[in-house]
Amino acid sequence: MASRPPSSAEPPETDDDLRIEPPMKRAAGLASVRSAFAHMHKHGHSLQSAVRILGQMNQTDGFDCPGCAWPDPDDRAALTEFCENGAKAAAWETTRRRLDWKFFQQYSIDDLARKSDYWLGLQGRLTQPLMLRPGSRFYEPIEWSEAFKRVANALKALDSPNEAIFYTSGRTSNEAAFLYQLFVRAFGTNNLPDCSNMCHESSGVGLGQTVGIGKGSVTLDDVHEADTIIVMGQNPGTNHPRMLTALQKAKKNGAQIIAINPLPEAGLMCFVNPKSPSQILTGGTQIADLFLQVQINGDVALLKALMCLLLEAEAKSPGDVLDEDFIGLYTEGFAKLRAHLGSQDVDALIDAAGVSSAELDKAVEIILRSRKTIVCWAMGLTQHKNGVGNVREIVNFLLMRGSIGMPGAGTCPVRGHSNVQGDRTMGIHDRPSKALLDRIQAVFGFDPPREPGFNTVEAIHAMLQGRAKLFFAMGGNFLQATPDTNRTARALQNCDMIVHVSTKLNRGHLVRGKWSIILPCLARSEVDQQAYGPQFVTVENSMGVVHSSHGHLKPAHPELYSEASIVAWLAEQVLGPETPVSWCWLIENYDRIRDLIAETIPGFEDFNARVREPGGFHLHNGARERKFNTESGKAAFTINPAPDLTLPDGTYRMMTVRTHDQYNTTVYGNDDRYRGIRGGRRVVFMNEDDMREAGLTAGTLVDITNDFGGEHRIAPRFTIVAYPIPRRCIATYFPEANVLVPLNKFAEDSYTPASKDVTVRLIPST
Repeated sequence: MASRPPSSAEPPETDDDLRIEPPMKRAAGLASVRSAFAHMHKHGHSLQSAVRILGQMNQTDGFDCPGCAWPDPDDRAALTEFCENGAKAAAWETTRRRLDWKFFQQYSIDDLARKSDYWLGLQGRLTQPLMLRPGSRFYEPIEWSEAFKRVANALKALDSPNEAIFYTSGRTSNEAAFLYQLFVRAFGTNNLPDCSNMCHESSGVGLGQTVGIGKGSVTLDDVHEADTIIVMGQNPGTNHPRMLTALQKAKKNGAQIIAINPLPEAGLMCFVNPKSPSQILTGGTQIADLFLQVQINGDVALLKALMCLLLEAEAKSPGDVLDEDFIGLYTEGFAKLRAHLGSQDVDALIDAAGVSSAELDKAVEIILRSRKTIVCWAMGLTQHKNGVGNVREIVNFLLMRGSIGMPGAGTCPVRGHSNVQGDRTMGIHDRPSKALLDRIQAVFGFDPPREPGFNTVEAIHAMLQGRAKLFFAMGGNFLQATPDTNRTARALQNCDMIVHVSTKLNRGHLVRGKWSIILPCLARSEVDQQAYGPQFVTVENSMGVVHSSHGHLKPAHPELYSEASIVAWLAEQVLGPETPVSWCWLIENYDRIRDLIAETIPGFEDFNARVREPGGFHLHNGARERKFNTESGKAAFTINPAPDLTLPDGTYRMMTVRTHDQYNTTVYGNDDRYRGIRGGRRVVFMNEDDMREAGLTAGTLVDITNDFGGEHRIAPRFTIVAYPIPRRCIATYFPEANVLVPLNKFAEDSYTPASKDVTVRLIPST
């Protein structure tokens, strides 16, 4: 039977104001400037206030953007080192609106469940701890001391530390993340799932297996210096808009860019730099020299076809295509890959990719003109059952040409949230390395747990099965970020206690455990006043640069705690006299935390001094120096089968995407300007030929369903939108379509949910 959502688990099903316009052909320009300041105004900021706040963002003495992790250039622009979506994130965080106990007297969790995600976040900043008692439908205020006591008592009452799950979002600073993982391990578990599990875990696993480090190998200077940049499965115009400035600079320096994606995204077609009057007058820069419209999950087939054609070119001109010296000195396994590629049917691969042979020949022409090649990618490659294979195939392609570990070349996974990479560096990991655990033991004098913890998928199963009874979230919106919304909601409802550390209200707060507690915290843009004065924190960007972030704004409420303070106070109460450190002493001065990080985490020696240098410092990256930290000491070629992309009759391959008014699960508005969607989110983008074949027309309401694993899932009342997308492929927005993403369909080795490849049916709504 159909699995209908709990009342609070999913957004409302109405899109009464939906309007469809033609998609845009270029990104940014004056429209992005207007949008940025309109969002600041919507959240109560005057023009003067908006300029002051945005002028502090991404500056060396300002606060790091709470949005994406794209790095800051050394020659950053004074006052204007932000993008449209960064401005939306800042407006959302610095809103003048406040939520207090009167709001929660007015609205029950059932009332709030009938509101949209956008409405929930629009209500303002949380200002005091809140508690939802067993049987009650209303959150009520609670004192900080009582909140800490209740959470601590619930943790200490567990039969085992492994019955607790400690989730983390990428918003958390290095200092808070380090204390968090230290507390959790002192408590006795490695149950530290984080948002990496849902996004770039496949990148980390695939890169770790092949080049020995789970991070990209390039710097921002490499992007500017590259001859060829391939952007795969990524929409930087919406998700990393400042990346377009870097791509534009690369183009100016002579680079050619290949875009590979199922959807033609405006940002990869043309970019109008809003900081350049001449760009605005001339209409901008064409970004992609070639657009390969791959079908959903056709990337391995496409990369294999490219490599087969490169081998053909090498046979015609030996020594001009492959970097035999690099392959011989620094790699292993090429002979097996060469034999594998020699057995492939290139025409079948091209057909599976969904592109034409003429287009692929153009790509080969571009690639052969350069060894300085960078491949960038994001969720479009990682969120597949074969997500790890996708990443390993990128490495194969780059290794063949010697395009790793040289200026202007290498791997570039573009991280999402601003410190998601730093969280992992600080030890937020359900499967920590032996080296990290040994170092914790040496520095702090206790033996941390050695058995693996739960990742996100395993954590949901553990809660469903009653093996985990307390869920603690340090930021984020776990319910809306995870797959299989109904099952995730049931898992959370099975907990004795749910604790959220949050700045704003989200739908995750409305799915209750027996007890639910919300602990409001400071935002990154706010002054973090401690005993030794205002404190700064640090973050790590997508290219391994660690730098400081200084809050300047008055806190939303005088009694808000920082995330690091919340961890420290909770650790004091839970661990008592057996605590490995003096937690509250550390909080007095964050330099003390950084001193401990320097003792524990490799690469952070002399942390306090180095991070005070303008722009911070680069972490060591072996792949950047052709020093591969693999078992053999060499980079590994791998064999990655192309997935079978055949579909049952009447079904489609669905991927989930973000709107331009959205960052991760945070919805800033109900428009997707670049794709022509206004006033709504429940849409399904569909090929016009598929529409005709199915007897559907633009504007038709359909229910989207699947039956993976024998469970019927349904996302009701989505509006059909005609769009240039490959045949038998459709696209929808998340989190609205997350209900359709099966919990048990995930990437091999990484457990990343396969949100970009879900087999579904479309049924006209009744």
